[in-house]
Amino acid sequence: MSYELQAAEEAKMWKQKLLRKASFWERSSKKAQNKMNGMIPEKVHHTVTESIKKMVEATLLGSNITTFPKNVEDLTFEQRENLVRKSIGMYKKTAAIEGASTGAGGLLLGLADFPLFLSIKMKFLFEVANHYGYSTKEYEERLFLLYVFQLAFSSDTHKEYTLTIIENWETKKLEIKDLDWRIFQQEYRDYIDLVKLMQILPGIGAVVGGVANYHLVQQLGECAMNSYRLRIF
Repeated sequence: MSYELQAAEEAKMWKQKLLRKASFWERSSKKAQNKMNGMIPEKVHHTVTESIKKMVEATLLGSNITTFPKNVEDLTFEQRENLVRKSIGMYKKTAAIEGASTGAGGLLLGLADFPLFLSIKMKFLFEVANHYGYSTKEYEERLFLLYVFQLAFSSDTHKEYTLTIIENWETKKLEIKDLDWRIFQQEYRDYIDLVKLMQILPGIGAVVGGVANYHLVQQLGECAMNSYRLRIF
């Protein structure tokens, strides 16, 4: 079996796993989070949405400036994916160090983890796009990365919708002009709230922060690789 066929098969299996039915615990947790979100005043939702939107946009701009494109035109698909794997390994370590450092600092540094970790993940996605030969100077490619991010950190009820967009990006990018930032921030916060809450607890914050960030980047890396595989194949 060629490497491309093997990668396509792995992407197919990953997709099936991604779309598996949520467990009772996962469904119950999502219902509780939805109920809690419904109790929060609309003004607060708007403020949080705008804050995260500006934070992500600033991170995207910074990532574009600090990303130095590598020429991958002459590389095989397997060689490109080996570059992606190296990036996953490097960014997992970087994220773990950042999470452990902010987790050890208590509440204030724990709060600082949100924008710092977000910046690491966005920088990582820019690098992955470059390895696959896509230019992040194009608005459509940056928008695609946000959907990959959303797919990695969203509830099961939203994953199927996001996956459809990713698989059909060449046509969807002509229709979609912007992201639904309200859904983006709410899905992301709901996904990582419990972990980040534990990260600011005295004594265990450093361990939780380091381990959580390590695994969250691993999860994002798998999602990015398989999203590009589905798009390319």
